[in-house]
Parts: sequence; C-alpha cells; structure tokens
Amino acid sequence: MQPKKFDVINLDPYPAQSDGAEQRRQRDIDALRTIAEDAMTDARTDSEIAREFISHGELGPKSMANTQKELFRFLTWCREEAGKSLRQLNVADLNGYKEFLKSPPQDWVSTTKWPRNDPRYRPFSGPLSDASRRQAMIAVKGLFAYATHTGYLRRDPAALVKHVKTASASRITRYLTSDALNLALSKAAAREATTPAAVRRRERDHFLLSAYIHTGARLNEIVSANMGALYTEGNGRWWLDVLGKGNKPRRLPVPPEMLAAFRQYRFAYGMTPHTVRSDDTPLVLSSRGEARVRITDEAASDALKAIFAEAASAADVMGDADMAATLRQASAHWLRHSMLTNHANNGVQLKTLQETAGHASIATTAAYLHKTDNERHDEILASVGTSKNST
Repeated sequence: MQPKKFDVINLDPYPAQSDGAEQRRQRDIDALRTIAEDAMTDARTDSEIAREFISHGELGPKSMANTQKELFRFLTWCREEAGKSLRQLNVADLNGYKEFLKSPPQDWVSTTKWPRNDPRYRPFSGPLSDASRRQAMIAVKGLFAYATHTGYLRRDPAALVKHVKTASASRITRYLTSDALNLALSKAAAREATTPAAVRRRERDHFLLSAYIHTGARLNEIVSANMGALYTEGNGRWWLDVLGKGNKPRRLPVPPEMLAAFRQYRFAYGMTPHTVRSDDTPLVLSSRGEARVRITDEAASDALKAIFAEAASAADVMGDADMAATLRQASAHWLRHSMLTNHANNGVQLKTLQETAGHASIATTAAYLHKTDNERHDEILASVGTSKNST
C-alpha cells in the first residue's frame, strides 16, 4: 500500500540501551550490500539513520524535539516532492528544499496544529522566516554530516549548501517597557473566570507571565521545572532553581510579586501556599481536568501570546498605538530580553545579569545595555533645548 502524503515517519530516538541493533542487522540483506563494509552504523533506511542521528547523544531534549520536527518535514519532502532517497540527492536538490521552505504549497499548510497522527495534520503552518529556515537547514546539514561520517552515505552534498543568511543586530530590540509589562500583568490578573478550569487557567497564566518577567528565564527552563524548585532557605530570600543550556543549574531570585502570584496559583489548584523541595509536581500545570499534568513549551508560549493580544487591545483603547503594536509582536523570549534590558537600564551590574541569564559570555549580556529609543529621543531633545538656553 502506498503511504499517504503525510503519514508518520518514525523518528523516535533509539533507547540508550537497545537490542534493536541486532534485529536490524538480520534484515534487509540486499540493502546491506549497498553499504560499505566499514560503515559505523546499523541503519538500512533514511528514517533509521535519522533516528540514529537524533539519538546519538549530542542533542539536548529541546533540540531533539526540534530536530525530529525538521527531519520529518525534510524526509517527507524527499519522498513526496523530490522522489529521491538521501543517497540520490545532490546540491541542487538541497538548495531546492531551502527555497521550498520559503513558501510551502498550500496542501502542506494548516494553521491548526493537528496531532501528527491526525489525517488533517500538515507539516507547516505557513512560510518559514529566514531564521526558521536557517534552523531547518542546520538540522538537514547535521543529518548529512552524521550519515557521511558513519558510512551510510559516501558523500555529503549538504556540505556545499550555504547557510540561510539572516539579518543580525548587535543590540537587543525585542523587549517591552515597564508600562507594557504592567499592562499585560493587569490584564492577566483581571481575566473573567466563571468556571474552576477558567480560574485555574487565569491564575496559572498570571503566575507564568510574572515568572518570566521577573526571572528572565528561557521558555523551557520554567516549563520543565517542578514545584519544589521554588523555595526559601529561611532568610527571607526566595529562589527558583532551573536547568539551563548544557544542563547547567542556575538559581534565580524570586521577588515578592512573583511569590504572591505563585501562592494564588497554587490556591486555585487546591494546593497549600508552599511546598517542599522534594515536590516533583510540575511547576506549570494544565488547567484541564484534575490530573496534574505539565503543559508543553508551545502551550506556555501560546498562553503568553494570548495575554499580549489582550493587553494590545487595551493599549489601543488607551490610545497608545505604539505600545499596542509592540505587544502584538511580543513572544515569550521578549520577556527575557525585557528583564535584562530593564535591569541594565536601572543600574544592575553586568556580571550579576550574566549570572542570572546564564550567558556563557558577558559580551552576550552586554547587548542588553542600551536605552529605549524613546529615552534616547527625549535626552537628545533635552540636550538641544539646554544648548539653546545657554546661548
């Protein structure tokens, strides 16, 4: 039977300890003859080498999930559009895929994110930005490099494909002012909630927004934490332990506003105001049902975007079109930029911000040291006025 266009391609990572290698070694004898005798892989198909690449130990959990998504798209394209296997692809084909990502055909697109095993599932929600195309091609180039290194492929055409160029900037511009953040917080706290689930969602989302505003943590760092990660050592200081890039632990100061939101959030879920360090209940819970289930990074991101949209509408009503436009563009990562930028402008030491952000290089943190455009505008005009008065 011919596969349907977007049938699931199994790209689940192999277990660290697996007896599947011996089973795979016994099948597809004909395919074995096409692979060099000194190959360092048991893979016999493109999907198998992709699974090996995903599970070879060099990718973190989030990178692994993103790579699965990108390689599913790519291998589906190989089958449905190029009609070729990895061994048959050339440089022109891969450059063609790079262009394909700019504007996937309509039958590849759905604005609703259906589960991958749903017949309505589509690989794309629309054209990819240059930054997303770059990440997609990094995953593809990584697969080809791995497949070549292990002997599954004899050559690596992807090595001759240039990375997608993206606009770069030395200064951080994706941030929200204190006024915009306060408006978003007030809208999140004042949401109408007529059912227990709606109350849980309101308090959860208010805490989520407060947590990102006050800690500057990365999206996954808070979503993957547990309740016991928010604690005090009895000296009046509260902390949140997170696991950053490279599995590096970091503890972040928790201010009173975030702690109050945390207590209210737990109360809405029928929990006591505080917990113990050993509590492994997910820190960010689904508002549906009684089971205490962790939400996904994507769900957390969508929840924050919904708050930003409500705050943008409120800014429009206030007549602040600039704030409204900024809020409509905002995402979860903007809150990380906002925390660092606002603290830098308020005189917090660069080294302190570097440690809080978990930046490997202080130069990365230094990119957040700048005034807002409105502040620079006002200072320049004030300086012009002073010069005129002194003449």
